[in-house]
Amino acid sequence: MPINTLSDLADPEANPCLVIKVGSSLLVDDDGVRTVWLNGLVGEISEARRRGQNVIVVSSGSVALGARTLGFDKGGRGSLADAQASAAVGQIALSGMWAQLLGNHGLTAAQMLVTLMDLEDRRRYLNITATIERLLDAGVVPVINENDSITTQELRFGDNDRLAARVAQAAGASSVLLLSDIDGLYDRHPKEPGATRLEVVKGITPEVKAMASTESNSGMGSGGMVSKLQAVEIAAIAGACVVIGNGFHERPVERVMGNRDAAGVGTLFLPRRRRGASKPGARKVWLGGRLRTKGKIVIDDGAMKALVHEGASLLAKGVIDVDGRFRRGDPVSIISSEGTIIANGLSEYDAKEIAAIRRLHSNEQQDVLGYAPRSSVVHRDLMSIKYVPPQV
Repeated sequence: MPINTLSDLADPEANPCLVIKVGSSLLVDDDGVRTVWLNGLVGEISEARRRGQNVIVVSSGSVALGARTLGFDKGGRGSLADAQASAAVGQIALSGMWAQLLGNHGLTAAQMLVTLMDLEDRRRYLNITATIERLLDAGVVPVINENDSITTQELRFGDNDRLAARVAQAAGASSVLLLSDIDGLYDRHPKEPGATRLEVVKGITPEVKAMASTESNSGMGSGGMVSKLQAVEIAAIAGACVVIGNGFHERPVERVMGNRDAAGVGTLFLPRRRRGASKPGARKVWLGGRLRTKGKIVIDDGAMKALVHEGASLLAKGVIDVDGRFRRGDPVSIISSEGTIIANGLSEYDAKEIAAIRRLHSNEQQDVLGYAPRSSVVHRDLMSIKYVPPQV
């Protein structure tokens, strides 16, 4: 039973596992922890568990909490050292707070701190998947955050929107609820007259991306609408839907899902698949969700159509250009001539070899390579489609 409307999020059959992302500005304000609001949210998590739904929480807030304790200005983000120290102090308070509040409802909390590389590395990704699965089987509510005490700007998610989507992939979750400071996606900046909230969006198109704003109303968090749309794209690879809703209300989950007295308020993003495509396997889900690759392969329109519409492998004939230094077996991004990331995959060649055989038919490649060419540059079994053009 698929999710088609916001109200379906409350149905355990349609939505057996929900990831709830809570931003920093929802947890902490100028007066400290927003305890009353947080108690209400934990009550809603307890209700979801009683309905038979598994819940995973992706919680920001460690830096903000730690900065208050340490007396650091700029919310603890004045420097990398301040942010890391703030996170180290604040994470204790954050995990203890979740454990206590969930415990008040008879629920056990588990803390998991992850880094970008934990989810980019295949073996570590599988370890995370196994841990989450065992925790959910045991009736535990995992509370997950990026390990900001050791991450650097170059090796981090940058916001918990994308982390929540990657966690949903690893957990096999059916949906992700991004609680933020806005009711959803609007057809223009929400401050403009006549701005209209979109209730359901199917697939992220260039037109949808054009509606996104990089601003965050609160100024405390690190994510904006652009990062949320990136989270939508990541979650969609695993077949999970994403909902953007405003957390600055009492019982925010119910407000998003709706009830007998009111319709839900939020934007539901449904994953869009190419016609006839089956749900990708676990390895393709991991590949498609990667945020870092070793290089880029630019392809022409014919190759893009073959990959997306026909589920074909990428052949050298369709390659326009190569960027980066990578070796056979490394993860690469496959990009359209217009710069859109079409897929991620594992390369069958080194970057220099692809550059040498690009635009060549298979019967022309042996003379260049000095050996019989492989069947493809990136095989379809080692490729995950990330973007489906509207016309396909």
